[in-house]
Amino acid sequence: MSDMGSHHFPAARPLPVSENETEGSTNRGTASKRSEGHKIGEVIEIAGSGSKIVMDSAVLTKLLDHPDATVKMAGQVGSQVKIRVGQTWLLANIRTQRLYEGQAGLVIAEIDFLGEGDEEQLTGHIYNFRRGVTRYPTPASLVYAVTTADLKQVYASDGRANVEIGTVYPTDDIRGALYVDALLGKHFALLGSTGTGKSTSAALILHKICDLAPEGHIIMIDPHGEYSAAFKENGKLFDVNNLNLPYWLMNFREHCEVFVQSRGDAKQMDCDILAKCLLAAKAKSQASSHVAKLTVDSPVPYLLSDLTSILQNEMGKLDKSTNSAPYQRLKTKIDEIKADPRYSFMFSGMLVGDTMAAFLSKIFRLPSEGKPISIIDVSAMPSEITPTVVSVLSRLVFDYAIWARNEPQRPMLLVCEEAHRYIPNDDVAEESSVRDILSRIAKEGRKYGVSLGLITQRPSDLAEGVLSQCGTILSMRLNNDRDQAFVKAAMPEGARGFLDSIPALRNREVICCGEGVAIPIRVSLDTLAEERRPASEDPIFSDLWREHGGEDEIIQRVIKRWRAQGR
Repeated sequence: MSDMGSHHFPAARPLPVSENETEGSTNRGTASKRSEGHKIGEVIEIAGSGSKIVMDSAVLTKLLDHPDATVKMAGQVGSQVKIRVGQTWLLANIRTQRLYEGQAGLVIAEIDFLGEGDEEQLTGHIYNFRRGVTRYPTPASLVYAVTTADLKQVYASDGRANVEIGTVYPTDDIRGALYVDALLGKHFALLGSTGTGKSTSAALILHKICDLAPEGHIIMIDPHGEYSAAFKENGKLFDVNNLNLPYWLMNFREHCEVFVQSRGDAKQMDCDILAKCLLAAKAKSQASSHVAKLTVDSPVPYLLSDLTSILQNEMGKLDKSTNSAPYQRLKTKIDEIKADPRYSFMFSGMLVGDTMAAFLSKIFRLPSEGKPISIIDVSAMPSEITPTVVSVLSRLVFDYAIWARNEPQRPMLLVCEEAHRYIPNDDVAEESSVRDILSRIAKEGRKYGVSLGLITQRPSDLAEGVLSQCGTILSMRLNNDRDQAFVKAAMPEGARGFLDSIPALRNREVICCGEGVAIPIRVSLDTLAEERRPASEDPIFSDLWREHGGEDEIIQRVIKRWRAQGR
């Protein structure tokens, strides 16, 4: 290792953006002089995934006046450096910095290797960038500042389908793009505290995907009713008024969540009785005559009146193994739900016909007819049944993909807003069908062409392992220390240098890492057109609290909708 006291790097001088400082020439089969850029330090220690470098703070200070915004950032935490190894450039990200003790003006930095690219013989710039490291540098290898021209080559599309979502920080003209197939093929998660622009960012990404693939198949669970405004032109909108989700599409476990209210031993007894009576009710259906192996999970239409009649008959039998209480509990609950208008979107008597094909067609956008996204607004549904509705929709996506494996492939994307509600961790979770099906999609969906997009403000409340199944993580500002630690554990090592900046991100800034990007990047997101934004803007109290008038009419209209339980 070289003597630390002997480190000296020539002072940098500002150059035009189109030029770089020529440090000298090398004789590797060409007499041309190559512009390598600004020398800022050298390697002092090598490890597997990262290393340590030493930098001259005087050189870094002078680079602060450089006209190239990327060079101006040289040496800062989260910025990139390049190291020549033979005929290639090795790109690395600066993770930490500290002063070198006993050596004034020297800075020690830990770096994470991102990948490598070939060197253009004439310019010295990076091209043909790829992830991974095939050859490591040795101690005393020189370290150079990365330029905007280098980053343009690194971020340049390699021919894969991509969507541009913003501008790479700190540049003004390098576009940040997501590789669509890698983003969707291995799931993604969008994380950020309330008020950071998470909903608008989700709408931006989905709009870009819809524009790229107008014949796509996207199903979005919208718990707040905010995305309908964003996709009214290029999406189909469903809520309690037009969803018409047939109750008989529930599997047995979902039936138990809705109809069985008891706990402990009584719950198991109720479930056993429900299974027997439910199978008998389905067997009475005309549609079941074509089903060779009818089970309680078979999505076959049946009449709720048949189910309650069978329960009544079983309750009256003298040879039953228990008393009449379990039968009465089930019958009372079913009658209660049938009579409750809040549940009419699912348990209406009009939904007894075999409408499964029409329902799957409209929800899955098969065909999409230029509207590739379905927005399922669950905000007006009774809170006690919302998890079951989300479970049914999610399971239908997964089950359809399983049973359609021998058909022409139609990959689907399921986007779940407020994901921590439906996939909570073990500390706050009870047994639930929605948690299990979404966890299963996270683990197995890729094999069947089902992609999962999770959006949440509390990543630490997600079930363990779910976030690690997401190949691409898009993190906006997170204020909670526990959430930050959770995200750091899930992010790949090469992104660690970005993680400390998560609490300091501005609104509408996002750190992207994983399969969907070439290397980890910090992106300032594009501004979305007003008509494409979700209805999630924060109220301007200082303006709205100066307005008055029409309060009586407002209250009357609200009460009318409130009592009707509809918008």
